[in-house]
Amino acid sequence: MSTWDPAALEALIEEATVDAYGEDEQLTGFFTMIEESLAMPFTTTVLGVEVSVIGVDLAEDGRVVARCARGSVRQDIAILDLPLPEPAPEGSQWIEAYRHWAR
Repeated sequence: MSTWDPAALEALIEEATVDAYGEDEQLTGFFTMIEESLAMPFTTTVLGVEVSVIGVDLAEDGRVVARCARGSVRQDIAILDLPLPEPAPEGSQWIEAYRHWAR
């Protein structure tokens, strides 16, 4: 559950989608804001395993994904499913805004 105020999330959504026509362009707006703002790399835990988030990407199926690494193993995880660490990395408010928008 987000600790961000819904009004603050709505303001971020407006900023990410202001010039976007249609859902595809809105998604690209969120991807751009996340890619530009999220402080990476950062460490988080996925299914009990510590991983490093080393980047983000826009998958062919239209999902924003986090590029996760553990040693030589790489795995993309939908950013909507990515658990954020405490404290969350700088720029994580864009992930929360994207989650709010995607509901």
